[in-house]
Amino acid sequence: MAGLNALEAVEFAENMEQRCPCVLLLDTSGSMAGDKINALNEGLKAFKDHLSKDTLAGRRVEVAVVTFNTHVEVVTDFTTVEEFVPPTLTASGLTHMGSAIHKALDMVQERKATYKQYGVSYYRPWVFMITDGQPEGEPEGVMAQAATRIHGDEQGKRVAFFAVGVEGANMQRLSEVAFRQPVKLAGLSFAEMFVWLSASMQKVTQANPDDQIALPPAGWGAV
Repeated sequence: MAGLNALEAVEFAENMEQRCPCVLLLDTSGSMAGDKINALNEGLKAFKDHLSKDTLAGRRVEVAVVTFNTHVEVVTDFTTVEEFVPPTLTASGLTHMGSAIHKALDMVQERKATYKQYGVSYYRPWVFMITDGQPEGEPEGVMAQAATRIHGDEQGKRVAFFAVGVEGANMQRLSEVAFRQPVKLAGLSFAEMFVWLSASMQKVTQANPDDQIALPPAGWGAV
């Protein structure tokens, strides 16, 4: 832990830019196998490529990747876009969505505490969840508690939580979970969606942390 803190101290000393943490919360359950997971992997590369072209966003946006199936896994802990390596994901298992949401919100809380420790200012964190299903294989209470946390954190402006439904997703269930209206992905437009996410991150990081931001239209999906 001491080594990790030493690395963080160096990181924040070298880059004192205010941060915008973004957790990509990705469904890798069995139903995502095939074309969906392949398109998702290509989308992650597009996200990296597009965001890397903006030098300021590259230093301000921090990306974490959390996947969920029967297990919840932190594939990539928070790192700047400059250091982000898009993972190659595979699909299998059930859909432990509630546990994944709790993990993502916990990570956001911990990251904000780290920023405060090192005197680094930050924008409201984003959690961007992509799923083609609905909660499966975990106690119902886990999901209910996750939904309560999302609504409380949104209302308290502690997080911005976005839910995207891929073909097959239970959009009604997602609308009950998320505070914001979920978006239905058009076909396999993962690359277009991640380019939009990158453009949105760029707009956020060019503004002041408390500014109201008008996000680009989401041409890759429909409400």
